Amino acid sequence: MAQLAPSILAADFRNLSQQIRLVEMAGADLIHCDIMDGHFVPNLTFGPLIINAARRATELPLDVHLMITNPDNYLEDFVNAGANSIIVHQEAVIHLNRTVQRIKELGVKAGVAINPSTPVDVLKDIAEYIDQVLIMSVNPGFGGQNFIPNSIRKIKETVQLRKSLNVNFLIEVDGGIDNRTAKPILEAGCDIFISGSAIFKADNITAAATELLNIIKRR
Repeated sequence: MAQLAPSILAADFRNLSQQIRLVEMAGADLIHCDIMDGHFVPNLTFGPLIINAARRATELPLDVHLMITNPDNYLEDFVNAGANSIIVHQEAVIHLNRTVQRIKELGVKAGVAINPSTPVDVLKDIAEYIDQVLIMSVNPGFGGQNFIPNSIRKIKETVQLRKSLNVNFLIEVDGGIDNRTAKPILEAGCDIFISGSAIFKADNITAAATELLNIIKRR
């Protein structure tokens, strides 16, 4: 069954606990946390302190996406803050096997993200060691961008890679997911839908999350 992971990048941080509660009421499965450092991507967001605040606000799993250079230097900080899974970028990590192994040693799930211009084939030699693959369907750095159409092909290619290698990682998609794009993304094979602006910028956050859930649960 597909899952919804609202991204708090688009939330109102003045009322973070309340914002998380509103998506919990809709039935959200995870909370997605986008960490940006202003180097790997052209934006600066938040760090372990906000992860810790989110941890205190919810019992839902925290899915932490590190869009940063040198993520190895901060893995323990994010795990200690309350992360349940940590996703690093293939493009940002030199020794990816070592990083994935370290994440798992810290007792959380390990994922690898790829940017829109990065081919799925780069995942072939890491696929058997990871729990999640995150397909970026916008260029990372800012919320509210439009979905890149050829991401559908990449999702399908990732499904085929998983099948050909007989592995079990979940496929996440992040960027431009709303009521219009969710259905083709679902049909392509996405397992976890990450959505920020479509939920947290809506007039009624709970209703917006519920609408999206109604679409993605129709597997």
